[in-house]
This record gives sequence, C-alpha cells and structure tokens, in this order.
Amino acid sequence: MKHSENIAPLAAAIGALSTLVCCLPLGIAAAAGAAGLGVVLEPLRPWLLGLSATLLAFGFVQLYRSRVACQRRSRVSTVVLLFSAMIVLAVVLFPQAMASFLADL
Repeated sequence: MKHSENIAPLAAAIGALSTLVCCLPLGIAAAAGAAGLGVVLEPLRPWLLGLSATLLAFGFVQLYRSRVACQRRSRVSTVVLLFSAMIVLAVVLFPQAMASFLADL
C-alpha cells in the first residue's frame, strides 16, 4: 500500500472530526461547564467547514490517483473516506439535527 493511500483516509477522518467540532461546542460546553466554548468556536465554523471540504477533496483525489495508477485500493480506505463524507454532508445540511443528536449521546 502506498503512503498516499494511507494519508487519504486519515485526511478524511480529520475532515469529518473538524466538521463535528462545529456541532459539538454546545455539548462539550454543557458537559465541561465551559459555556464560552461555543461562543469561541462559532466564528470558526466557516473555516472548519472549509477545512473539512478541502481534506475530503484531498482524500478523494488521492484515492482516484491510486486507481489511475492501477493500484488496488483497500476497502477500509474507501469506507473511511465515504463515511467521513457522509458525516460532513449531514453536518452541513442538517446542523441543528446533528447537534441535538450528539447532545443526546
């Protein structure tokens, strides 16, 4: 397995986590007692969403490049990338629903 194929799912997972940070400040603030965390991270939401989209695009490009070079992609890499893309898409399209879902956990 090439080094770039190992980086692609990692970039996708980091992208998904940075997207979840957009929804988590309220839950983290309530759990940790730091109510100001949501206020501090809210202005960073567009940057975190942009970072997520960029990292997902990087992951898809890396997986596509491995296919062009006739290399086998691992299923784990593909599944992690697609799962991360679904999380990012859900947070972007339904931020309030995702925030309430995560707060219930």
